[in-house]
Amino acid sequence: MVDLKVKIHDLEFKNPITLASGTCGFAREMADFFDPSIVGGFFLKGSTLKNRDGNAYPRMAETPAGMLNAVGLQNKGIDYFIENIYPEIKDYDTQLIINVNGSTVEDYIALTERVNELDKIRGIELNISCPNVKEGGMAFGVSCPGAEMVTREVRKVYDKTLIVKLSPNVTDISEIAKAVERQGADAVSLVNTFLGMAIDAETRKPKLSTITGGLSGPAIKPIALRMVWQVANAVKIPVIGMGGIMNAADAIEFMLAGASVVQIGTAVFKDPLLAVQIIKELEEYMDRHNIQNVNDLVGGLQM
Repeated sequence: MVDLKVKIHDLEFKNPITLASGTCGFAREMADFFDPSIVGGFFLKGSTLKNRDGNAYPRMAETPAGMLNAVGLQNKGIDYFIENIYPEIKDYDTQLIINVNGSTVEDYIALTERVNELDKIRGIELNISCPNVKEGGMAFGVSCPGAEMVTREVRKVYDKTLIVKLSPNVTDISEIAKAVERQGADAVSLVNTFLGMAIDAETRKPKLSTITGGLSGPAIKPIALRMVWQVANAVKIPVIGMGGIMNAADAIEFMLAGASVVQIGTAVFKDPLLAVQIIKELEEYMDRHNIQNVNDLVGGLQM
């Protein structure tokens, strides 16, 4: 029997296969397809301090080997989550990590303080790809000072596992990773979506109401894999990898590049049971290669 257990700071995952924020709802949606306890964890849908209606439709568009989305963090706010969703999911036998978002540092702090009170939520994924409204809309995570500032302030009020989700829309993602590590991040997750756009040639109009949106899916995998490898070789904290994982081989490649845990995202829309299948095939791969502990795969790229 192979050992699939992985630990990131104080979070113990029964296996390294998790579902990515924005693709698995608040975990309860996936319970219609499989027992939530099978997977290592859920990175829950992005939450904000107050209700957000999201962007106008259309806000999703299929592209070759991927999809664009501009949902705009639609959610009913943290109070609604605590009162109506948390009681339903808190006893799932798996890790539940909230994806935290804000338009100001004060938003991040206030939201994190609320989440810190929830006993069954033992980690947050800090999304620093959000626009900093006080700085003209530039995302917190595209500069080292911005990434450091929000990580430092959130760290002050959060005493559980702090995972910072990195934007790939930067010049050097390794520098951003090192910046948040300096400010107390326990791990980093990457990559978030790439900025892209799609046009309908017949109507000559953008396919998204926001014109541009976030590109995900298998089209981004080679770039995401490269970034995970770069960051894993630049920081001492664990790395959580994502970006176009469609099968077990993809997940294993991310682990070989340095990811301790992987997130399955866009592929869930095509096959809600994919994460369960990947766990099975990961075990078979380890048996085939005589690997007893899944942690031995991490960073095992042969040069």
